[in-house]
Amino acid sequence: MRILLALFIACSSVTANDNLRVVYQWKQIDYEYPNIEERQAAIANGDFIQENVIPVGIEVYRDRLFMTLPRWRKGVPASLAYIDLNDNMTDKSPQLKPYPSWTAHQMSDDEPPVIVSPFRVRADACGRLWILDTGVADLLGNTTVLTRTKLLIYDLHDDDLLRSYEFPEDQVKDNSFFASIAVEDDDCENAFAYSADLGKPGLVVYSWKSKTSWRIQHNFFHPDPTAGNFSIGGNNFEWDDGLFGLALSKPQSSDNETVLYFHPFVSKDEFKVPTKFLKDQAATENNANYHEFKQLGTRGENAQSNAEFLDKTTGVLFYTLPNLNAVACWKTTTKEYNLKSQGRIFMDKVLMEFPNDVKVDDKGRLWVISDRLQKYMYDSLDSNEVNFRIFMQTVKEAIANTACDVKTKPLPDIITHLNDYIKPTTVAPTKGSACKLEATVMLFVLAIVSRFL
Repeated sequence: MRILLALFIACSSVTANDNLRVVYQWKQIDYEYPNIEERQAAIANGDFIQENVIPVGIEVYRDRLFMTLPRWRKGVPASLAYIDLNDNMTDKSPQLKPYPSWTAHQMSDDEPPVIVSPFRVRADACGRLWILDTGVADLLGNTTVLTRTKLLIYDLHDDDLLRSYEFPEDQVKDNSFFASIAVEDDDCENAFAYSADLGKPGLVVYSWKSKTSWRIQHNFFHPDPTAGNFSIGGNNFEWDDGLFGLALSKPQSSDNETVLYFHPFVSKDEFKVPTKFLKDQAATENNANYHEFKQLGTRGENAQSNAEFLDKTTGVLFYTLPNLNAVACWKTTTKEYNLKSQGRIFMDKVLMEFPNDVKVDDKGRLWVISDRLQKYMYDSLDSNEVNFRIFMQTVKEAIANTACDVKTKPLPDIITHLNDYIKPTTVAPTKGSACKLEATVMLFVLAIVSRFL
């Protein structure tokens, strides 16, 4: 009887809560101008075209939530902005404040703005904001390269620009598009930034200490041609994006080794490599460490992923699944990376239409943004509907009752091989409890398990 009860408890403990909550939402993005006259002037001269502004990336540092708003079309007055969390927890649709100032985003005929068009940013443990700036404007129109791809690093304590570093010409290829960044910050003066090139698949490693960078190639960075089909919100299209998702573990206690988890966007697989092999510039240039890159496993059908982030406190890896309008997770202490070992955090075809970025802040809160990107690119956004949402929940609550719950004990192999109690992330939830089906085999499982006790 105790075993039967335990099986029922195990069954219920892997059903996702879908308990992320919407904390901010917008039909259209607006900015906090110094006064109404400046806002009206920006609209009149085409510097601010509200329907052309879309948020794609997020980051949270202390009391500020940063959002990237790349200049993919004309009329984006500031491509990096923030919300003051202390001021705006009651306002669901606050205006955004340009970061670090309006001046940093000013366009002129003579020179580009300091910040052109970032896709992702990362705040490190040292109080620095790393901005990966593509340098490209009007990407979906008359594409213009204003600067070479660069890193801008700001001091988050006073918002001063600490460093600007342009990637060398031989590290930015034809068709390059740098989309995501991860920062290894265990030693502030010896930090490393990893920048993913999805256009011409590769990884650029930058050393804060030496102020140099190098490019790494690997077959695992390339898209899977069988995973290029997308169907989101009524839009059907094909993409061929390479390396995108990057997430860093904390140093392992056994050997003080940090692991980089990664995947191409157009892929259903996850990979990893110890960062010590990425930081060895001489070895990477000779491709001597190619065999140190490992395939972990698959997320399953329709489980292409763009963004990912690892919570170093729990060791849980979170990732977005745009094709499923979902966010899922995997506990890195788990031996296998497969459908049974992954958990669904949230899935909703309306609220979570195209989840685009995911982060965990230093207070243990999970943040996700959804933005209907495919409609922005191929269709049009309806200004009468909510198009952009930011979700938040504590990591503890987000992973509760999923395969990633740190309290969850793995079931014996004799049980997991008989029936998949941990449901795949790639299967949409059905009506009613998932345990109804399992109830019909409980007695059979009990009979078999009892023989091994």
